[in-house]
Amino acid sequence: MTSEEPPVPPASAPVTGPATSAVPAAPSTPAGPPATKARGLSVPETAALIVVLIALFAYFSVASRFFLNPENLINILQNVAVVGIIACPATLLLIAGQFDLSVGSATGFVGMLMAVAALAPGSGGTEVPWSGNLPIIAAFIVAVIGTLLIGVINGLSVTVIGINALITTLGTLAVFRGITKVLGNGQTIRINGFGDLGVTRILGIPLPVYLFIAVVIIFWFILRYTVYGRSLYAIGASPTAARLAGIRVKRVVFVAFLLSSLCVALAGLIRLSQVGGASVNAGLGVELSVVTAVVLGGASLSGGRGGIGGTVLAVLIVGVLSNGLIQLNVPSFWIEVANGLLLLGAVAVDRARVRLTRADT
Repeated sequence: MTSEEPPVPPASAPVTGPATSAVPAAPSTPAGPPATKARGLSVPETAALIVVLIALFAYFSVASRFFLNPENLINILQNVAVVGIIACPATLLLIAGQFDLSVGSATGFVGMLMAVAALAPGSGGTEVPWSGNLPIIAAFIVAVIGTLLIGVINGLSVTVIGINALITTLGTLAVFRGITKVLGNGQTIRINGFGDLGVTRILGIPLPVYLFIAVVIIFWFILRYTVYGRSLYAIGASPTAARLAGIRVKRVVFVAFLLSSLCVALAGLIRLSQVGGASVNAGLGVELSVVTAVVLGGASLSGGRGGIGGTVLAVLIVGVLSNGLIQLNVPSFWIEVANGLLLLGAVAVDRARVRLTRADT
C-alpha cells in the first residue's frame, strides 16, 4: 500500500441502519480525536481519586493508632453506606444534567413518616396527632410510597411543567422539611422493633454495607450496559440532539427522579433503624455530602459525563476524611469546613476540566 491509502472516516460520519434511530453515538467520545492522544498513555479518570484515598489512609494510619482498627474501618463503611446509596442515582441525574437537592429533607421525611405511622397514640407520653399505630411492615410500605411521591413531584415539575431542577428540588427540600416537623410535632419519635435493617451483621459486616454494594452494582450495570444508561449520557450532552435521535427525554429524566427517591427511602430507613428514632433534623447536610461525592467523583455539572466508580471512590474519600479528623479530635465545625472546601475544590476541578475539554475539540 502507498501513503495515499484513504484515511479512516471520522466518528461523525453518518451510519446507516436501524440502530441509528434507537441510541445516539456516545457523547463522551468526541469526533475525530487527534491520533497522538490515542497513542498516548491511558490514565483512568479515577486515578487521582485512588491516589488521594491512599494518601488519606496513609496519613491517618500514622497520625492515629486507632484508624486501622478493623472495627473503625467497618464503621467508616457503615457511615458512608447511607450517603453512597443516595449518591448512585444522584450520579445518573447529574449525568443527565439534572439535580436533586431534596434528598436531605427526604431522608428525614421517610424516617419520620414511618416512625409516626407505627406510633401508637399516646405511646411513651408522646403526643402526635398523626400517629397511625400501624404494624412495622405496613408503616414501612407507607414510608416508601410517601417518599416516592417526592420523586413524582420532582419529576413532573421538571419534565411536564418545565421548572428548573435546581429550583424544583430546593422547593421540595423546604416543603418536606416542614412536613417532617409537622408530622413529628417538633419532637423526636422513637420506633421499636425496627433495628434489624440498620444493625444486623453478616460475617461481621453490617447489612447496610451489603445494600450499598448491591446498589452500586445495579447502577454501574445500568450506566454501562443498558440503553437507558446511554440515553442519560446523550441527554446530558445535548437534550435536543437526544430528542431528535428518538430518545424520550422526559420519560428518562422522570425515571431518574423516581430512582433517586427510591434510594433515598432505603437510605433514610437504614438511618432510622440505626438510631432507633426519627428526628425533625434528620438528614440535614446530606445533600451537601451527596453533591460533593458526585462532583468529586467526576460527574460534570454540565451533564454528559460521570460514572459510578468515581462516585464510590469520592464517597469513600469523604468518609475517610471525616472519620480521620474525628480520630484526631478535630472539632466538628472544622470537619464541616473541610467538607465545604472539598466541594469547592471539586467544582473548580470540574470547571477546569470542561474548559480543557472544549479547548481540545
